[in-house]
Amino acid sequence: MNSSNIELLFKAHISKNDELFNELALNLIKEEEMKNHHLVANRLKKILENDNSYINKSNLIKRNLPPIPRDNEKGFPLLEIKKDYYNWNDLIVDSKLTEILKEVVRENKKSQILASYGLKPKNKILLSGPPGTGKTLTAKILSSEMNYPLLIVRFDSVISSFLGETSSNLRKIFDYIEKGKWVVLFDEFDIIGKKRDDPTEHGEIKRVVNNFMLMLENYTGDSILLASSNHPQILDEAVWRRFDEVLIYYLPDVESREKIFKKCFKILHRESSINYKMLAEETEGFSGSDIEQVSIRAMKNSLLDGEKRLSQDYIEKSIQRQKDNLRFKGSMKNGGSFTFKDL
Repeated sequence: MNSSNIELLFKAHISKNDELFNELALNLIKEEEMKNHHLVANRLKKILENDNSYINKSNLIKRNLPPIPRDNEKGFPLLEIKKDYYNWNDLIVDSKLTEILKEVVRENKKSQILASYGLKPKNKILLSGPPGTGKTLTAKILSSEMNYPLLIVRFDSVISSFLGETSSNLRKIFDYIEKGKWVVLFDEFDIIGKKRDDPTEHGEIKRVVNNFMLMLENYTGDSILLASSNHPQILDEAVWRRFDEVLIYYLPDVESREKIFKKCFKILHRESSINYKMLAEETEGFSGSDIEQVSIRAMKNSLLDGEKRLSQDYIEKSIQRQKDNLRFKGSMKNGGSFTFKDL
């Protein structure tokens, strides 16, 4: 960061200009990442993520927003607000998907130009694919790129046992969204978007699906609305038509898995003999999240053992551990029995 920007950073802090301060701080983090100073960049990210002043001052106090809405039945908050700091380098997915996401950011940042011609930016997007493939990370990156707080709606807290209360919760959420500019992630969207002709669902859920689709269709605000689905095959066909864009996420191929390993290990000294191609080939069927868990476990064990450099052996052992975990999860999902003798 040059001297003039450092001066601006300090002035923004003194004048309590949170928006400028966070923009400059994010630029500083990006510069450190470009210099391969990933440990410093990650520490700076954590500092900002643990500081809620941007959210509190810029969005709740200045805009005089009401408190976060809660479920009348249990009193649980219906959403949570975060401010994360990520960039496009954090997302390793198909390049075409990244291009579409960058297009979404470009359209929304220049929405006034489109509006002058009677056009609207894409701001209702369905993210579909297996768990751990980057859907939630996409929401965090869009939040960072747009400099909008991330508003996360988890449907397990929205669904109420009281008839009619679930639709009321959804109304509260959309009313709240209308009062600001956000990147909104409707997580676990499958719960609410199930096919209306599903014989296993009672009439209340079907009414909730209809209400949600109507609220989604009628939304005309400036926020970016994302819905995350792990099981697109169970979604009602009418739900798909309510979105401006449908993005499909896949498990990473061998080339992407190699990139994810390299990205995860950047913060630690490594032995030059690590064979990334072999690691990628051994993790066929792993999600990006699985590889991240493998990497974190290997680095922790290496550090706790007092090793100065991460070796292939630690990673191999962590991969085997993850395979055991996935076998266990698969067995439980299929209703089978499982013992440690099976490992």
